Amino acid sequence: MNKKQKVQFIIETLEKLYPETPIPLNHKDPYTLLVAVLLSAQCTDERVNQITPKLFKKADSAEKMIKLSVKEIEDIIRPCGLSPMKSKGIYGLSKMIIELHNGKVPNNFKDLEAFPGVGHKTASVVMSQAFGFPAFPVDTHIHRLMFRWGLSNGKNVETTEKDAKRLFPKNLWNKLHLQIIYYGREYCPARGWNINNDIISKTVGRKSIINKLI
Repeated sequence: MNKKQKVQFIIETLEKLYPETPIPLNHKDPYTLLVAVLLSAQCTDERVNQITPKLFKKADSAEKMIKLSVKEIEDIIRPCGLSPMKSKGIYGLSKMIIELHNGKVPNNFKDLEAFPGVGHKTASVVMSQAFGFPAFPVDTHIHRLMFRWGLSNGKNVETTEKDAKRLFPKNLWNKLHLQIIYYGREYCPARGWNINNDIISKTVGRKSIINKLI
């Protein structure tokens, strides 16, 4: 099976399994999505979704957020981990949104990535899911699966993103990256991986990895 055939099999399988792809992080607009994605760094979506209602009840806009102190934000988001850094990032980006962008989240990578605490992956999620811009955010699940499936060399997330964009049709990126995340969590986790349940890896995966598990 060549790469083109692998890609087609992956697309068809994921579409059958996940025809609908709701965004895992609860939000109501680009601002709350941006904050939720920032909080999700090294934290589960489930934990973020437990914390954001408490945070957004007090501040669900940049204007309201800067009325809180960094310490107040930190106290609320502490269960998400890395709270000192994340609270400074949330306060800082909220201030910049008001001062530089008329209170609205900018819809371009350059301005998003200029915010404290916002890297390329976070910006990609916001651009794709809030604004519908074709992007392929690469998280740990996608990075792991692209390597296991023999579609990238696993060197770094930048290379994985380039390979994903090169191999998969652009019109599918925004949905496909969520489908891969769902699949990774359900069938192809980092730990406790049961290859017998993982139809995609069994079909298209690297033989050097699969043979060790079968």
